[in-house]
Amino acid sequence: MSLNIRKSLLQYIFSGSYMKRWNDKLRPAELIEIDKQAHKMIIAWLLCRLSGTGRTPAERIALEEKVVEGGIFDYLLRLTITDIKPPVLDRIRADPEHYRQLTAWAAGEIEPRLRPLDEAFFARFKDYAARPEAGGEVSDILGAAHTSASAWELRLLLTVNDTFDEEIKDLGDLFLQRMDAYSHVPGMPGMAAVFRIGRAQRNAATPDKEPEDAAAARFAGFCGRLRFQKRWSQVPRIPETSVMGHMFITACYAFFLSMSLGACPARRVNNFFSALFHDLPELLTRDIISPVKKSIAGLDQLIRAYEQDELKRKVLDPLVADGCAPIADRLSYYLGLEIGSEFQECVIRNGKTEKISFSELQRDCNRDELDPKDGEALKICDTLAAYIEAYTAMRNGIASDQIQQAFWRIREQNARRMLGDIHIGALFMDFD
Repeated sequence: MSLNIRKSLLQYIFSGSYMKRWNDKLRPAELIEIDKQAHKMIIAWLLCRLSGTGRTPAERIALEEKVVEGGIFDYLLRLTITDIKPPVLDRIRADPEHYRQLTAWAAGEIEPRLRPLDEAFFARFKDYAARPEAGGEVSDILGAAHTSASAWELRLLLTVNDTFDEEIKDLGDLFLQRMDAYSHVPGMPGMAAVFRIGRAQRNAATPDKEPEDAAAARFAGFCGRLRFQKRWSQVPRIPETSVMGHMFITACYAFFLSMSLGACPARRVNNFFSALFHDLPELLTRDIISPVKKSIAGLDQLIRAYEQDELKRKVLDPLVADGCAPIADRLSYYLGLEIGSEFQECVIRNGKTEKISFSELQRDCNRDELDPKDGEALKICDTLAAYIEAYTAMRNGIASDQIQQAFWRIREQNARRMLGDIHIGALFMDFD
């Protein structure tokens, strides 16, 4: 089995860490494209879950996989046409021939990075890019998630711009119209209501009463705070990366590695979303670097126990209380709460989560009906994302002892690493 992931693709995914958003507005916190994409996909997952009621497991998996692929495709396009502002891009979309030419150019730019991963995947990307507004459920979920994540940013901007920037007030009305246009998507009335209430509170008006489906929107807003939390907080880096952005980078890497492993659809989807949420507990404890966790015997177990208690109290129990128990249960599965680690291979057999080894997963359990999830592969992607953060900082002239030590330690620890019969170390060694 060969590893088809290229260094250039990994670096391209990471490059969204440089892209600033709303850079013509006063920003109380820096808003970065990679963070927006992470937030968008968290919201898309919530909307998928709320839209999945009454579906068979196969139908739910198919929907979620299309949403994951569409989210990755949207991001790749965004990276390629970054210099075109949204109003101009909307005008280009209105002309099918001009948009076809633009997306054909974008596909050509991305092809050398993406095509070696999987021929069929690249073909789906080209087909996706060529349709400006394909419509349908997947398009609606991604469009609703995109609008909601941007509205969350706008709500933050309103706190410092609404006294002197007339445009920002008009944007608030525009985003409400866009969110209301997706009101047919389960979960979106709650998203719009939370945004509307936030605006009303800013304007000292009496807020509307929250709808019954606002619990998911509150959880999405809670996750958004991971944008503010910087990784390696005491180490200067260019670019700085947030916990939120790191989770999305890891999720993309996990999806690509799953493809190289020949993972079944359920496993690919589970790996993406498990990686997307793997650092959610850091919202409650902050980013604690590994040397600190390992400095005292038993400290890492103590921290994990605290994380689980706080997760239950601040995230899972409120979701259950507000009628979102299936969402809470799924989060628990992604985070490995029943089996002690998010980095442990597992399946669901006879209604119970069961630990397995990687070899068992590859040999006997790579089947949708077992709802499988990787562990070691996710840890590799988490480590790879940190490795590329350190590598990029050094390439950008940051030569601190901490960065160099982290880079060489990770490189040495993974240089000969195997995952089954795939030589993972070869990928780490590509970064010289």
